[in-house]
Amino acid sequence: MGWWGFWSCLVVLGLALGLWQWERAADKRDYLARLAAAPRIESPASAPPEGAQLVLTGEYLAEETLFLDNRTHEGRLGVAPLSPFRDVEGRLWLVQRGFLPTGPSRAAPSVETPEGRVTLEGRWQTAGEAAPLFGPNREGTRLQRIDLSAWNLESAFVHPGWLHLEQGPGHLESWWQPSVVPPERHLGYALQWWGLALAALVIMLVGARRQARRPDPKSIPSKETPR
Repeated sequence: MGWWGFWSCLVVLGLALGLWQWERAADKRDYLARLAAAPRIESPASAPPEGAQLVLTGEYLAEETLFLDNRTHEGRLGVAPLSPFRDVEGRLWLVQRGFLPTGPSRAAPSVETPEGRVTLEGRWQTAGEAAPLFGPNREGTRLQRIDLSAWNLESAFVHPGWLHLEQGPGHLESWWQPSVVPPERHLGYALQWWGLALAALVIMLVGARRQARRPDPKSIPSKETPR
């Protein structure tokens, strides 16, 4: 019973994990399809969908710029300037402007910010679950992760999320891409788990068959001669 129970658990576990990876592959395909079909919206009145291309007109709040720390791009270390942006209707948006190389220096970073009215275009990312923090999020003007509560402004940001700038004044080197594991990789993981489940099934059956062929020790006559 112990033999059957152990290997049966491995078979069930392999099948379940393979199915989970198969479903994740389907979810990633749907997500990438939504990004590809995301609309282009100018000054949206309601919360834009994930991945939408937004066009905003307004002005930067240069003095409120903070910097997302510990970014890497093409082998270089730097930060990503995060500037609040007030559109022509007075609503506040957060704009991630790109990559600013700083090297290993911990001096307070600075970046030039255009003045006056400008028009920006970029991809919208909705705020989601944040990564765990080990220590305070803000150190001077540096942030460990994007958190809208790090800004103490007169009015709140219009929507929970931020614009990854792709075109327009103030744009630096683009570094951000959606963090998505390709669906093909999940399919590969699924096949690996199902292969392990099949191997466990074969071992279980072959081992049980061999055990069944072994003679029962109790059925072997004793070689001791009676006194």
